[in-house]
Amino acid sequence: MTQSTVDPLHALAHAHLPGDIAERWIGLLRPSLRLEKAADPGTAQVVGRLGGLPELPEDEEWPTWEGHGPLTFVASFDCAELPSAALDIALPADGTLAFFYFDGQLDDGTALVMPDEPDTWAGARVLYIPADVPVTARATPEGIEPYPEVSLTVRLETTAPYHWHPAVQREFASAPDDHPVWGDAFQEALWDHSRGTEHRLGGHANPVQDAVEFEVARGALDSPPWDDPRIKEEALRWALLAQIDTDNDADMMWGDAGALYWLIRPEDLAERRFDRTMFTWQCG
Repeated sequence: MTQSTVDPLHALAHAHLPGDIAERWIGLLRPSLRLEKAADPGTAQVVGRLGGLPELPEDEEWPTWEGHGPLTFVASFDCAELPSAALDIALPADGTLAFFYFDGQLDDGTALVMPDEPDTWAGARVLYIPADVPVTARATPEGIEPYPEVSLTVRLETTAPYHWHPAVQREFASAPDDHPVWGDAFQEALWDHSRGTEHRLGGHANPVQDAVEFEVARGALDSPPWDDPRIKEEALRWALLAQIDTDNDADMMWGDAGALYWLIRPEDLAERRFDRTMFTWQCG
């Protein structure tokens, strides 16, 4: 793992915001594990991978969306190799996390997995495989082409909240629309900072469209109207588990250069209730 000794987001905040506002905004930053292609898997600390074939317990059925077909294996991570103690969410200390998604290979993208449509939730899954459970490499079901395997290494990175993230709205609730936090100069600097492929565990999601927390919160509340005040409160209860970006090396393209997001409530994560994760995706 590599880690910068100088946090660029702190410097960025103080360069564009008044001192007291900068400190309040910095208080909203969250640590994250940034996952990047291992230039040399033979010497790098490999913590996971995109694509390839998953290793599953013999008695574990391949994840399937009933009525649609098997999901595609997207990524897996060796929790024992992750520096998860640096995060503010309780990832498992060992075992494997594996992510699956119905990516449209079987139906040319007709069926979409959406947080406000409970009948589609089976189209995205997270499996947690404890370290003491024997596993074997599993071939993909008929009709599914595995993604090219890409080994991933990790570095600790501080992440900023999206400017309309519920935590930002709560912290600056009484601020006018022309408040510096929402100013063009600051937001453009944040945009420049976050450019590039972003695979990550924990921290703040980098949305393509709007705050993903609102999308999963509304779905968890059985899709009330968007102006329902419960959505803002519920959105604050959800944390990013994993973000998997469009990636040319793994031949992964989510819509129009989009990203996949899995979120979970911290109490469910602590109890290893990965069946309670919520999924959403966004594209340009």
